[in-house]
Amino acid sequence: MARLNRKFAIRLLWFVIILGIIAFLAFNQNGVLKFISLRKELNNINLQIKNAEDKIKALEMEIDSLNTIKEKIEKVAREKYHMMKPKERVLKIEEN
Repeated sequence: MARLNRKFAIRLLWFVIILGIIAFLAFNQNGVLKFISLRKELNNINLQIKNAEDKIKALEMEIDSLNTIKEKIEKVAREKYHMMKPKERVLKIEEN
């Protein structure tokens, strides 16, 4: 009977030690949960970088088209800066 209790106590001790090690690895400052959180944050940052790079490419293409295409320059001048050619009339339509 004492031998059975001793085996049980040893198994219980091993279980507690292993459980403590697992808890330490999961919940400490540099544990698995922190790793998962940082991995998710890294993926979000990489996505933001990709979106910013795509926006930069689009803006570079817009700059290139403004430097080379005369019609594009004229369109921007007319729409954004309200410019017009000599002897040209502009009609403004107001909605009520």
